[in-house]
Amino acid sequence: MFNEQLAKIEKAKADIAAAEAKLASDRVAALAKLPGDFGYDNLNAFLKAVKAAYGKGGKSAKGRKAAAKAPKAKAAKGKRAKITDEVKAQVKALAEAGKTGQEIAKALGISTPSVQNIKKAFGMVKARAAAPAAAAPAEAPAAV
Repeated sequence: MFNEQLAKIEKAKADIAAAEAKLASDRVAALAKLPGDFGYDNLNAFLKAVKAAYGKGGKSAKGRKAAAKAPKAKAAKGKRAKITDEVKAQVKALAEAGKTGQEIAKALGISTPSVQNIKKAFGMVKARAAAPAAAAPAEAPAAV
């Protein structure tokens, strides 16, 4: 009974991670369609229009400068990310969805090596081929 409940929880976590991965994929697809949805033939024309609208109806120039100067949120140096079972399940689901290690790391706020370690723990990483042994040095002729 206890194992069944744990299995249900793990499945639910994997389902959530898969749903999040699908949402991320759908978001990318929706963003790619934006220029066409607004009647633009190409991305550059669309971006030019967005920039022009931002300058007119968006934040004031002063507000944009202040936002540009605001420091970006960074993790404290030496602060380790908490790798929970949920994070591991999300890494597995995103990897199975075809995301790269860097994409997964950025999406979950963990390091790329952490993603690699989690994938290795799930057996999702191919073993590196063994390097060929260095050639043995040729024997010197015996001194006579």
